Amino acid sequence: MIKFITNVPACFISEIKSIVITDIHIGIEYELYKSGIIIPLQTEKFLNTIKKIINSTNAKLLIILGDLKYKVPGISIKELKEIPKFLENLANYVKIILCKGNHDDNLEAIIPKGVKFYGSGGFKIKKYGFFHGHAWPNKKLMECDYLFMGHLQPAIQLKDKFNHKFVEQVWIKCKLNKEFVKERYKIDKVGKLNLIIVPSFNKMSGYFILNSENIKNLENPLINSKCLNILEAKIYSLDGNYFGTLSEFIK
Repeated sequence: MIKFITNVPACFISEIKSIVITDIHIGIEYELYKSGIIIPLQTEKFLNTIKKIINSTNAKLLIILGDLKYKVPGISIKELKEIPKFLENLANYVKIILCKGNHDDNLEAIIPKGVKFYGSGGFKIKKYGFFHGHAWPNKKLMECDYLFMGHLQPAIQLKDKFNHKFVEQVWIKCKLNKEFVKERYKIDKVGKLNLIIVPSFNKMSGYFILNSENIKNLENPLINSKCLNILEAKIYSLDGNYFGTLSEFIK
């Protein structure tokens, strides 16, 4: 069973006792500070939230789908200090697996021993595949029934009864085009290929508003190809409400 954690951008896969999160962007506060915006470090807050999820689910594994860090290129002083400490703290409670995101420049050089690290192509556990999303996933993941992707940081812009606009983070559920996948990867057999796009764990890192003109300019290998039809994607709020398909939000 795959369960979205209510009001938190995290999900729990009971079969493999795993929590899945993405786009933590540790170090963004330092980059904002250089621009004159002062925000307290968020790592302690993130740790407390993750530990609560671990306790409530009895999870044994934490999967981070990439963009653990923020600065690109290179690593900031804050990231050098905070990322190892963050991972070491969590490693007292669960095993940790990371896959590389587009912000994770040189991340492999500072992660503690015992934390597994995979490249941008991702990895699989049983029938579940995990990758960041800025690059094509590895061929092996196409055997999976369920794929989990970060990177997009999806959100929907809504209006209240007074016509005030606001933005909601969302989950996306869709299916990959099996025939396209078979052709691209030169394979004959694939899994069910249900794709779940995970919202960003760090709200300060921004959103991609799906029901905007920007959707036409979205640069993503899966979405820009015939691998999936993003307009057919099902949209869910963080509190578990089904909003409908994306096509219902785009006029």
